[in-house]
Amino acid sequence: MENPEQRDQDKTLICDPTQINATQENEKIIEWEDFGHELARLWSLTSALKEANEKKLNLQEKLQYFIQEHAAQVKTESLTRLNELEEMRERLVARKVMMGNMSTRCKVATEDAKKQEKMLSAELRSWLVAGTSLSVARKRLQESNRTLNEKRGYIKLKNMQRKLRARQQYMISQVSLLYPVKSLVGPAQEEELESYPSSSTLGNSSVSKPINCGTLTILGLHLTMRPFTKISFFTDKKEVQKSATALGYVAHAVSLIASYLQVPLRYPLRLGGSCSYVNDNVPPAGPTTLDLSWKTPLSATVKPVEFPLFLKGQDTTRAAYAIFLLSKDIEQLLNFIGEDSLGPRHLVANLKELLRCVQSSEFIDTS
Repeated sequence: MENPEQRDQDKTLICDPTQINATQENEKIIEWEDFGHELARLWSLTSALKEANEKKLNLQEKLQYFIQEHAAQVKTESLTRLNELEEMRERLVARKVMMGNMSTRCKVATEDAKKQEKMLSAELRSWLVAGTSLSVARKRLQESNRTLNEKRGYIKLKNMQRKLRARQQYMISQVSLLYPVKSLVGPAQEEELESYPSSSTLGNSSVSKPINCGTLTILGLHLTMRPFTKISFFTDKKEVQKSATALGYVAHAVSLIASYLQVPLRYPLRLGGSCSYVNDNVPPAGPTTLDLSWKTPLSATVKPVEFPLFLKGQDTTRAAYAIFLLSKDIEQLLNFIGEDSLGPRHLVANLKELLRCVQSSEFIDTS
């Protein structure tokens, strides 16, 4: 069926003379002989148009394919670029964190360096002060040596030694007044330390002979060794107590004399009156002295053992050994001033001899 609008348009064309004239002018009259050629030409044009349309469609498809492929490639590249940018952003954040940590560490290190610099500067100042003091002391020492090398300096040193000896003599004379050692007139009732074991068994090769000088007393108390070797249930307790008190007096006197003479005792004393002790630095059992390391201090390898100078609640052997150690201390003091001991059996006699030698005029004149 024909479209009403087309029908109306045809009617308008037929009714309008101007349109008819225009149509007639555009119409081309073709001869019959040329109709075949014209139809062939139109058919070739139609074929060419169809081929052009097909090529156009092919080109459109290829263009669409290329566009899609390019879009996919661009999308892939953009995703790759986005991933790279994200990784770079994460690296940048990590770098920022690392830089922050580094800056914090740098600040801490700077503060530590400042503190150490202050400490080093303080130590340097102290070392400078110490160096200055050392140089001053060295100059004084050189001057002292120069003075001592001269005759006047030697005389001055001798005078100072005599003053020191006189001071020591005075102090020890006070000890002699505090603990007087006296000898009672008449034959001795018993030899001092008569029952003590022979000195050959205690490390002393020389056996001393007893000296008959009467009965020696210290501060009025007589020291007898009978209770220390023959103690029994019937032993007089007062005699034991008097002997312990006398030993306490001797120990105190020896300690004072050693301190005034500035002599460290080989067997230190722990004073306690009639309950005094003597310390013996006994080497530890096990490795010998040669096996000990030279870096080990003596205090770490030697353990002091206490021996009592009394009998109450103690073993007689230990008490006798304590008296022997006390006698060895007196012998050490005698040897220090250049005198010989009377033997370990004569404890109070050695103390009296020590006091006599120190209070003599030869003690001050000793060079």
